[in-house]
Formats: sequence, structure tokens, C-alpha cells
Amino acid sequence: MKKWPFIVVIGFVTVGIAAWWLQERKPAAAPPPRPSYVDTVLSRMSLRDKIASLLIMNIKGTDPAVLASFVTANKLGGFILMGPNIPGTDAALRRETAALRGDDERLPRLVATDEEGGTVKRLPGDAYASALTLKDQPVASTAKAFADRSALVRSVGITLNFGVVADMTDNRDSFIYDRVLGATPGAAADRVAAAVQASKGMTLTTLKHFPGHGETAEDSHQVIPSIPLSYDVWAARDAPPFEAGIATGADVVMMGHLRYDAVDTMPASLSKKWHDILRDKLKFNGVVVTDAMGMLQASGDPAYASAVRNAVLALQAGSTMLLYATDPVQNPTVLIDGIEAAVKKGDVTEALVTRNARAALELRAKSAAFLR
Repeated sequence: MKKWPFIVVIGFVTVGIAAWWLQERKPAAAPPPRPSYVDTVLSRMSLRDKIASLLIMNIKGTDPAVLASFVTANKLGGFILMGPNIPGTDAALRRETAALRGDDERLPRLVATDEEGGTVKRLPGDAYASALTLKDQPVASTAKAFADRSALVRSVGITLNFGVVADMTDNRDSFIYDRVLGATPGAAADRVAAAVQASKGMTLTTLKHFPGHGETAEDSHQVIPSIPLSYDVWAARDAPPFEAGIATGADVVMMGHLRYDAVDTMPASLSKKWHDILRDKLKFNGVVVTDAMGMLQASGDPAYASAVRNAVLALQAGSTMLLYATDPVQNPTVLIDGIEAAVKKGDVTEALVTRNARAALELRAKSAAFLR
């Protein structure tokens, strides 16, 4: 009987040793993942910083110091180069784009332009074939032209090109006819895919002007065109080039200031329905940017006379970033103040602003690869 306490003690010790041995053999829990650089930067941004990071803007001039000061002081996400921003030499342009990108090599600011070639180009050295001729040539010609064009864009330090027109039309009276890559859905889709593929590794690519500018003679820089197509007709005619570009890996889709009244009476740039179609039907997961927001005011439609209200509507609809490239020139402080007030009022959620800011930062991080 006296042996029982000893046996019990031995049993407890044995169990304890076994438990310790098993614990030691158990693999250690993996440490939590380290926050990415984007996470770290985002965590340090105020609400105003996040709002500012969603703006791509423009002022006239070619002085690197002046342009960089404008972008830096306002903490903008990017700058779009227009005609008055292009200096006389490539070397001068490289100094300009370097200043605009800033000092953070891992998160350079976006430096954009719309280098389509042909009727819409900013760079004097772009003598490559454009849609004017590519629509009638083999698809391989589009691939070659956009590879050369993208190499030129990269060589002067531009990282985001609003250069692939995914609109489609066979109507010579259409405002955009000279800029489309194909007169049938299939022909346009093949060439849009080729243009996107050829640009990979050299510049971020953009498909424009969703949901399609082809079936109107009106210029969306002057009015908000109204296009009388049903959703089903649009899906068969206008969607395929965008679908092809998205499937090939386009980074950005630009929303046009276009009304398809059978789908929504709001311009697509301010339409949640069209943003949802882009995301849910066409499965686009990248950055959505508006066409130049000043175009809405320039239309003269009193419903779109307020730059701040237009910005809030675009964010509510689903755009990630807002582009300001045309007159009337916008004041960044007024826009940031207005959007911040909308957040505080509850018209735009801070979670939405944060999500968009993250997407904008990730796009900037991706653009850094083109500068190495």
C-alpha cells in the first residue's frame, strides 16, 4: 500500500515530461506577416492625405521645380502631362518626370499622359502607327506599334499611359472613329489585347472610354453624349474590346462621360450601374479612373456645375481615382476640402477612401518596376 504515492508521483512526472516533449515537438506558430510598405505608408496617412492620393491633376508649364512643388504640396497621387507640359527635348522631359515622381523610389507618384499616337499624342518622337492605319493592318502591326510606343513612353519617365482606345465603331461620323483600333467587335478586341500585351513591362496600361464612345458623333469634351443602345446591344457590340483588354491584364479602365439612357441616365463616370457592370460582369479588379472631370463642367449641364459634387458622385459610383486635365482648372484644396466634408457628413465612407487609397498606392508601387 505504501508504494501507491510513489507510483502516483512517478505517473505525474511521466505525464508532465511527455506533455513537455510533445509541446517541444509542435511546430512554432508562424509569426504574423510583416506589413507591406504600402500598409506602412497607408497607416501613416491622414484622411486628407488619402483623399489627395486619389487625385491626378495638371497645371501648365515645364519647370520641374514648379510642377513638383504643386504635386508635393498637395500630396497628389499623380500628374498628367498635357501638351503645355512637354519641353523641347527628351532630356528636359526626363528631368521633369523625375521631379514629378518624387523621392520615394518604392512609391513614385504616377506620371501619366495619353499617348495614343496619331490624332492624340503628346510626345514629338511618336511616329509609330496609330489607329488610323492599324485598324486595317494585321494584329501584329498593332503589337509592334504599341511595343515601340510604350518603350518611348518609358524612356522619358512616364509610368501611366491612357493610350489604348477600346471604343469600337464602324461609323465614320463617330467622334472617335479615327482613334478606334477596329470597326467590328472582334477586330477591335484582337487589337486592344495586342496593344495591352505589347505594353506590359514598360508602362501601366489604360482602356478607355468605358462603356464605349463609338456610337455618337458628339464630343464628350463639350457635351455629355447620349447613346441610344440597349444593354444587350452594348454587350454584343461595345463590350468585347474591353473584355479582351481586361483579360490580357490592363491595369486601369477609364470611365467616359457618356450616357447610355437605356441603362442609366447618369453619365457612366458617375453611374454605379456602369461601375458594377465593369466589376461584376467584365470582372475588372484594377484601378478605375474617371475621364477628365472638368469635361462635366464644360458640358454646360447645370446638374454638373459643381466640381466637388461631381467628385463625390464619382467616388460614390465606384471610381478609384479622379483625373483633372482640362479647363476649368481645379483647385486641389477645394476638392480635398469638399470630399473631406462629404466623408464627415457620411456621404462617402472613410473605409471607401482608405480602400481607394490602398489601390492607388499599389498602382504606384507597380509603376516603380518601369523605372529600374
